[in-house]
Amino acid sequence: MTGGRARLTFLGTGTSQGVPIIGCKCEVCRSKDERDKRFRASALVEYEGLTILVDAGPDFRMQMLRLGISHLDAILLTHNHKDHTGGLDDVRSLNYVDRRAAEIYCERSVLEDLIREYPYVFKFPKYPGAPEWMLHVIDERPFIIRKDSSDKELVWVHDVGYHYRLPDGQLIPTARSLDDMIDEAPKAVAASSDGSTASLRSAPPLASLRSAPVPPLTVPRVAWVEPARLAATAPSSDSERSDAGSLRGTPLSPPRGRRGVDSVPVSGGTIVTPIRGLHDKLPVLGFRFGDIAYITDMSSIPESEFAKLEGLKHLTLNTVSYKPHHSHFSLDETLALADRIRPQFTWLTHLSHSFPVHEQFSQELKRLCAERNIHSVVQPAYDGLVIE
Repeated sequence: MTGGRARLTFLGTGTSQGVPIIGCKCEVCRSKDERDKRFRASALVEYEGLTILVDAGPDFRMQMLRLGISHLDAILLTHNHKDHTGGLDDVRSLNYVDRRAAEIYCERSVLEDLIREYPYVFKFPKYPGAPEWMLHVIDERPFIIRKDSSDKELVWVHDVGYHYRLPDGQLIPTARSLDDMIDEAPKAVAASSDGSTASLRSAPPLASLRSAPVPPLTVPRVAWVEPARLAATAPSSDSERSDAGSLRGTPLSPPRGRRGVDSVPVSGGTIVTPIRGLHDKLPVLGFRFGDIAYITDMSSIPESEFAKLEGLKHLTLNTVSYKPHHSHFSLDETLALADRIRPQFTWLTHLSHSFPVHEQFSQELKRLCAERNIHSVVQPAYDGLVIE
């Protein structure tokens, strides 16, 4: 992708049970229309040269196989429910094929649940073959995603586990503690005396390899977006870079512009804007990529977040049923949001079998939008749909 254009592919558009539901004999669950067969909610975003996955639920493996995906620059997690995190073990395949640790961006509460739900990933010394993750703690502030640097290549050592290959060919273990795997915003505030924000770690090489001292390996740090940095197209000095050439590690504030999220060039990186919402009482995140916003599993959006949703071409909203729901938008609530935000197109996801079959539901939405004078084209999304 070039410029600020984004391309989003819906990998899954169903509820936590998917559609069809096991054992259900309703018309929707028995439908022969492929648009009525829905994996758990997830999306693949191609944006400014990056391939970004939003949520990795239990259908992650099949979703990757369906599109032939062998590389992800980042995995963004909206929240900690199993239908959005249950497939993270399967990044093991991408670790091996792509030779990269999975770069996972999530909130602190989600990280704490991942540690409980995937204890073998965080056990040290690491079990050979366990998924390789690098976790970045985010919140509702815009942040920067950058491509992996060449010094982070994973190498599999049989019966020992993954190691990083350094530029001189030496191998070091990928992680020896949580500090090696987790990138927290509060830690990123501190800078060294020379102004550098890079955090370094070192580890001894394998005993069977060279015994010379191993140079430190940079652990990537999350980069928030501050107004002063947004005005520049590149870091102003080497002290603003890590050895991966990033701005990771600097505490920043949301950019201010006519829309609050105007696309600003950042050397080698891409700005993602989180959207804060509530899933009943659980804080969750949606994400904006250029003129596309992806929101799922919300039942309310704070008033302060609507500025981030101005000027959209495409908006995705979760809609679980006709009736009011404690943790999801109802259809009436979604239509009201579409009319308030007024994107050119609004796509409904996280759909349950309580709605009619796809074609019938599509016609119903056209009628409702005409009757209520909704200022957006509202349609149900389906697995495999591409918007840009």
